[in-house]
Amino acid sequence: MVESAELRAETNIPFIRIEPPRSWMSLGLRELWECRELLYFLVWRDLTVRYKQSIIGIGWVVIQPLVTIIVFSVIFGYFAKIPSDGLPYPVFAYAGILPWTYFATALNRCIHSVVADSHILTKVYFPRLFLPLAGTLSGLVDFAIAFVLLLGVLVWFGIPLTWYVLIAPFFLSFALLAALAVGLWLSAINVRYRDVTYAVPFLVQTWMFCSPVVYPLSIIPEQYRWLYNLNPMVGVIEGFRWALLGKASPDSSVMAVSAAVVLVILAGGLVFFKNMERNFADVV
Repeated sequence: MVESAELRAETNIPFIRIEPPRSWMSLGLRELWECRELLYFLVWRDLTVRYKQSIIGIGWVVIQPLVTIIVFSVIFGYFAKIPSDGLPYPVFAYAGILPWTYFATALNRCIHSVVADSHILTKVYFPRLFLPLAGTLSGLVDFAIAFVLLLGVLVWFGIPLTWYVLIAPFFLSFALLAALAVGLWLSAINVRYRDVTYAVPFLVQTWMFCSPVVYPLSIIPEQYRWLYNLNPMVGVIEGFRWALLGKASPDSSVMAVSAAVVLVILAGGLVFFKNMERNFADVV
């Protein structure tokens, strides 16, 4: 050990020690900023690999929501006669499916990001937080393409856009934070307990039916509304429908509760993820 130290001193070889932060509350923001280009390459890799060797390719981004709209319109709109706040049911459903699909996809990628990139994780050091973050950001391209399809649906049904559409990115960022908040917790747990992999599809499916995707918020009884509003996707979906379809603006209390829930889960998830990441390479 002494010889190695003397050899470095004689040859002027720099010695770099990589170790986790001493404070469990440290998020390493400076390190994240210095390695920001890595985040870009991780997102770009996800985009290029996702539809590789696929005949239809990125066309799946259009086919999936389009088929979902048709199925939901027939089952829930035509047969079940679920109300749609006076809007054509395909438009009503798509305005809910669009943010929900992004949230569900981003959440799924975020949860599996650490385990999926275990081959990188065990070979080189980099900010582990980039893995779940890249999983949520890569879905924005799919969302943008599906959003163009929604604009076409609005034109088809003769529904004009208003300047409120400019507020839609706010609700999109809200969905991103919600996916990241939950994903940070579950991605860290998934490294040690792979049961999360089997529980995620059930969680996402149950969460969808607990959100106003195929039905309006108005059918929820008033006495249970406070409990229902704890779901952060309620504010996101209602906000999207307000911004795109010109329906009544969402209740400020709904948005406040949803924002508070997301911020609490996100803050706890950041601390939990950073505290667990020092053992990822040993466990994964």
